[in-house]
Amino acid sequence: MTADPRLRRKTIALVGLMGVGKSSIGRRLAAVLDLPFKDADTEVETAAGRTISEIFETFGEQAFRDGERRVIARLMDEGPHVLATGGGAFINDETRALIKARAVSVWLKADLELLARRIGRKDNRPLVRGKDPLEVLTALAEARFPIYAQADIIVETGDTPHNEAVEAVFRALSDHLAGAEA
Repeated sequence: MTADPRLRRKTIALVGLMGVGKSSIGRRLAAVLDLPFKDADTEVETAAGRTISEIFETFGEQAFRDGERRVIARLMDEGPHVLATGGGAFINDETRALIKARAVSVWLKADLELLARRIGRKDNRPLVRGKDPLEVLTALAEARFPIYAQADIIVETGDTPHNEAVEAVFRALSDHLAGAEA
């Protein structure tokens, strides 16, 4: 894959449900495009000096979302990069508007049962802790899919190796660029 230099002019923001691979695909995509990679969750943890779980437990989800919004706004002021957003980031009207104005948004979409298997392996996601992962994801999908659908690009990732998902995102970005110029 040879990256068109025009793909490096804007931040590429990956959105989607937890477990879809925004961080792992994002890291690989950034390497292909020769762009820096940023993970919004990691940036929030660094800014807060706490893990996301600790933020949820101590201050609640709303405090986390406020911090996430501020961190993403700061990241949008930085040069072009690949950004893995948290699953709820694109749901925030202000964050979504900022991403739509200053980045190319890519919704990574996968089967809910696959995502439930992936996120069920660990107990590090506050929204799922002590709950049935598929039930949580189903409820989140109902609320979030109509909003994720506002992304510039939608890529079905499925249960494929990360390199295949990266290739699919790369092709979709190239097609999007070609379409924008037509």
